[in-house]
Amino acid sequence: MPSGQIIKAISGFYYVRTDQGETYECKARGVFKFEKKKCKPLVGDYVQFDETDAGKGYVTAIEPRQTELVRPAIANVTQAVVVCSLREPAFQQMPLDRFLVHAEHAGLEIVVVLTKLDLLEDPAELEAIRASYAPTGYSIVATSIETTDGIEQIMPYLKDQISVFAGQSGVGKSSLLNRILPNHQLETGAVSQKIGRGRHTTRSVEIIPLETGGLVADSPGFSQLTFDGMEPADLGHCFPEFREKAEGCRFRGCLHVNEPSCKVREASQTGEIDPKRYDHYVTFLEEIKELQLRRY
Repeated sequence: MPSGQIIKAISGFYYVRTDQGETYECKARGVFKFEKKKCKPLVGDYVQFDETDAGKGYVTAIEPRQTELVRPAIANVTQAVVVCSLREPAFQQMPLDRFLVHAEHAGLEIVVVLTKLDLLEDPAELEAIRASYAPTGYSIVATSIETTDGIEQIMPYLKDQISVFAGQSGVGKSSLLNRILPNHQLETGAVSQKIGRGRHTTRSVEIIPLETGGLVADSPGFSQLTFDGMEPADLGHCFPEFREKAEGCRFRGCLHVNEPSCKVREASQTGEIDPKRYDHYVTFLEEIKELQLRRY
């Protein structure tokens, strides 16, 4: 039975690329289950399919997923390239941290890409962002599609990875990919001056091969990400700079808010952990607790 990876999904059609480089337009047949849960095929899934007519077929089985993201809905990626603009719209740390938590929870490697470097007037702002995230260990690449600064620095991170490019609408994600993939031009859009954020230009997730090796996925921008399904105890593990400090907390299972002798909270007060990152952790923790109450 032929097999391959879903590289694009549009209106109930799944485009499956085989190891031989052939692409088949498929529909799904039947209901698929993982761990007793019903599911439908996602971009990134490795599947088996029955070939019907030339270039067409039906997906009959989905291989177990190594990773899965909800927004963007994609399976089996190994790395999240989180894109955030420095200007137009201005840098926003809260949504960046929100997506970083989701990528950590999914077990992905992470690279942060900052766009529109040419519009940044004060270089000290960039250095402040780097300093805030230094304790996390994340690689941060500042780029400009106008001057091409930083574009080549991204390429080594993409080799031999299945990377999802994700970020809020209007941050320049598709424009960045157009630089990385000159033979695969994606639609771009301007930032709304009224609401200060971009309009969605990418309507579906698509996996695209790189000539230098690796695969990349463009995805729709997101406005909000919720923490539905995440437990309070999970959150601290999604902040890499918390992990070492948490080992010194007085109580096992410390949530780093009101507990005495909390080394994470102490580190946020001394500046070893960025105070804004810690504040965002507290905000996210409250969201998770509220979602728990609604769930039960």
